[in-house]
Amino acid sequence: MPRLLGVDIPNNRPTVISLTYLYGVGPHIAAELCRKAGVDPLARAKDLKEEEVAKLAVLLDNDYTVEGQLRRQVNQNIQRLREIGCYRGIRHRKGLPVRGQRTKTNARTRKGPKKTVAGKKGVKDLR
Repeated sequence: MPRLLGVDIPNNRPTVISLTYLYGVGPHIAAELCRKAGVDPLARAKDLKEEEVAKLAVLLDNDYTVEGQLRRQVNQNIQRLREIGCYRGIRHRKGLPVRGQRTKTNARTRKGPKKTVAGKKGVKDLR
């Protein structure tokens, strides 16, 4: 199992697909990496030679922000928004959707599971 930037990439998948398991590498960048490194994108990852894996690692280190460095950068950006107290920072702090989605219904990913509030039982209609 080849290892790039501390992440094991799957053996049985084509190289171009295996590279997308790295945080910050999508299909476009994966294809670009294969082209720059001179690696066959459709060859299985287990068939990569040590030199090819080393070339990919060097390219990723020098030309792209991926994995730990990218995660750190994203977290710093969110922390900055929280500190300056802007609208997006407040939404991050409260754990609500940040990009304008509705919250009356949906938004369960950000808000978490439903917290049911008990209704009032036995209250008579006062007229």
